[in-house]
Amino acid sequence: MLGPPAPDPFDPGLLRRGRDLRASGSEPARDPSWRHVRHGVWIPAQRWAHLTPEQRHAALVHATAACLDRDDPVFALESAAAVWGLPRTDAWPDAVSVLVRSNHRGRGSSLVRPHVGRSATWAERSGIRVTSAARTVVDLARTGSLANAVAAADHALRHGLCSHEELVAECDEVPPRVRGRRTARLVVALADGRSMSAGESLSRVQMFLLNLPRPRLQEEVCDEEGRIGFVDFAWDGVVGEFDGKVKYGVDPDGSPEQASEILWQEKRREDRLRRRLRVARWAWADAMDRHRIGRVLARQGVRSQPVNTWFESA
Repeated sequence: MLGPPAPDPFDPGLLRRGRDLRASGSEPARDPSWRHVRHGVWIPAQRWAHLTPEQRHAALVHATAACLDRDDPVFALESAAAVWGLPRTDAWPDAVSVLVRSNHRGRGSSLVRPHVGRSATWAERSGIRVTSAARTVVDLARTGSLANAVAAADHALRHGLCSHEELVAECDEVPPRVRGRRTARLVVALADGRSMSAGESLSRVQMFLLNLPRPRLQEEVCDEEGRIGFVDFAWDGVVGEFDGKVKYGVDPDGSPEQASEILWQEKRREDRLRRRLRVARWAWADAMDRHRIGRVLARQGVRSQPVNTWFESA
């Protein structure tokens, strides 16, 4: 079972200081080939257009690191997540977060927000310091939404950025009565490296909150012709598929014939699935709305239960 590859990290070598561009005779503010990242830092507009949302936030983090007066800051929360390449189901923030101790006396700014927390094991990624992947996931769980944290945790596990044991150990370091400790433990319990995308992670969180039966992930389905493939979610007699933008692997630079063949193969796969099982499909708009995804699944017989049973066998 092959999943999508990990996204490429942002290359900070793409960034240019405005003063250096002006020294070479270029005024970036009047040149549409440059895109402003933050005060004093620019990037080629064509390269910016092809960056993913997390790469764009990572660009802001690297640009900020180049401009900060303090030495070797440790970036945290969403800023560390972007540098690690962790996905997010919500929009990325417009400011970066820097880890500080509780006795920190400085003030933040519109672009730099201090995150007060205990000292962290940090890692160096592309030349800057960030909280470890496991610490980043736990911090996201403590301070943000369940869906964002589970999406980050799933991705980190799938791509080997941390282990489940490391996530548990980070949770154990959070003192009792500290805000978000219970949510962090829930995120670690829900985290599953078999999830292939942030959309699948979001869908699974919605299923948990709806008290739906816990699905089996990436289950292989076969028929008399052999293997049909792996499905995103499975229950007895029902399979669920999240349709993301890159679901079918159509190369945007490929030929129409190649795209047509890929879509034909997917239709054939769908027909084979439907001959054996009930199939529920949904997209981002459904996954973002808990009640919409609930209705999609209920039509195929997967319905909410009075009591949540996800951890009964744990």
